[in-house]
Amino acid sequence: MLVNMSEMLKKAKEGHYGVSFFNAVNVEMARAIIETAEELNAPVIVGTAEVLLPAMELKHVAKYLIPMAREASVPVAVHYDHGLTFERCMEALSLGFTSIMYDCSTLGYEDNLKKVEEMVRICHGMNVTVEGELGHVGDNEGSGKLLNPSDYYTDPDMALDYVQRTGVDALAIAVGNAHGDYAFPPKLDFERIDVISKKTGIPLVLHGGSGLSESDFETAVRLGISKINIFTDIDKAGKRGIENGLNAGARTMMELMPYEIDEMKKVVREKITLFGCDKL
Repeated sequence: MLVNMSEMLKKAKEGHYGVSFFNAVNVEMARAIIETAEELNAPVIVGTAEVLLPAMELKHVAKYLIPMAREASVPVAVHYDHGLTFERCMEALSLGFTSIMYDCSTLGYEDNLKKVEEMVRICHGMNVTVEGELGHVGDNEGSGKLLNPSDYYTDPDMALDYVQRTGVDALAIAVGNAHGDYAFPPKLDFERIDVISKKTGIPLVLHGGSGLSESDFETAVRLGISKINIFTDIDKAGKRGIENGLNAGARTMMELMPYEIDEMKKVVREKITLFGCDKL
C-alpha cells in the first residue's frame, strides 16, 4: 500500500527499530526491495535521489515505483531523496511521490530553515511528509568529500530550533556518516545521536548507511535513528549478481535478471532484519 513516512517512522521511533530506505533506479531494484519487504512483512521506503536522475529520469521512476507501491501488501513510502532544487521537488510531488527530502544543508542556517519551512507547508497540504537535513553529510570521495567532517556535525540545540520552526517529519543528521564506500571504518558520534533524539523527539535519519558495522546500526537505532538510507550496498549487489550470472553461463539480459535480483534481495533482507523491521 502506498503511504507517506509519518506513521511508519513514528512507529519505528516508538518501537526502537529502523525502516530501510533503498534507492531503486530500475525495475529490478524495485522488485528486489518490495518483494523482500513483502516476504518479511516489513514496511519499506523506496525512491531515488536528484544525483541519480542521470541513471533514470524522475518521471520514469514514478511510472514503475508508485504502482508497485500501491499494489504491495506492506506499507511502502515513495521518497524523493536529496532534492536539491525546489523545481525538482515540485515535480516529484506532481508525479505522486509521498515523501520529499529537501536538502538545503549546504546553505546558511536561516536560508535552510526558511526554504524547508516553505516545503513543509506545501507538502503537508498534500499529505506528503518532509525530511530536512541539518549539518551536512558529505561523500567519502570526489567533489563532495569534506576535509573536516566534524565541522559539519549537527548541533543539538540548533536541531531543536530547526525542527520546531520548520515542522519537518524527520531530520537527517551528520554524526560521522558519509555517502558511498568508507575507506576506513567510520566512528559515529553516538552521544550526539542520543542528545538530538531526546531534544527533538522526532524520527532521525542516517544517510550513508552502506558500509557501517552491525553494531553501529544497532546502537544508532537504539538511540533514535528511525530511517537508514542504503544505496551503495544494493547497487554493488546488483553488479555482483550480473557477474554470477555471466559466470554461470547466462547469455542474455533475460537470463541475467534473476541473478541480479537474487543478490539485491539478499542485501535488502539483511538490512531489514538487522534494523529490526521484520519483527512487526
